[in-house]
Amino acid sequence: MKLWRVDDVMTRDVVSVREDTPYRELVDLLIGRRVSAVPVVDRHDRVIGVVSEADLLHKVEAAGGASPRIFDAWRRRGDRAKAGGRTAAEVMTAPVIAAEASLSLAAAARRMQREHVKRLPIVDHQGHLIGIVTRSDLLKVHRRSDSEICRDIMSEALPDASVTNGPPVRVTCADGVVTLSGTVHFRSAAERIAGITRRVPGVVDVADGLTFDIDDSMVNGSERGTPFGVA
Repeated sequence: MKLWRVDDVMTRDVVSVREDTPYRELVDLLIGRRVSAVPVVDRHDRVIGVVSEADLLHKVEAAGGASPRIFDAWRRRGDRAKAGGRTAAEVMTAPVIAAEASLSLAAAARRMQREHVKRLPIVDHQGHLIGIVTRSDLLKVHRRSDSEICRDIMSEALPDASVTNGPPVRVTCADGVVTLSGTVHFRSAAERIAGITRRVPGVVDVADGLTFDIDDSMVNGSERGTPFGVA
């Protein structure tokens, strides 16, 4: 089973800016390219920050005429400084939260959630920009067809299953929701099949209807779980 990684979904043709890029040019770039942010790179093409629409909006917000004291109550002092910024270096968010191309989609999603960011610049081992991945990019895995998902499950989850003389294991998928049915020999096999199925890229949920003949959860006198669905 192919584990989807960041480099499977990231945008490789990434527009970036230098530290001295003027504010107006940043605005034109975001609007013209229809992107919500751009990485900032130094003269060695290493990523040092990101300029997003939110960073640029501080200037628009400050134009409302709020006094410095009131403004400081609304935002951190650093955000107030961005309102007076003229270049990418003065308005960017830094340090940058980046990722490597080999990162799994699940790990990338966790990093975005943990760091409260909407995008991750993708860098090589030297910090050079090679792509960018956004929240919407991570969702691309769920555009896989039901037939692709079923094919992965059949090839990865079922070959080692010990099937009994009972109903054969059947896999169906509709809109990413997988239904498993049938009977296998051991409970451990049923659990393994369901577990692998849940990890197949594109699976939304699993309706586990597998049953088993023998509950082998008692291993060396230690119970692994409560029996379920004994045929």
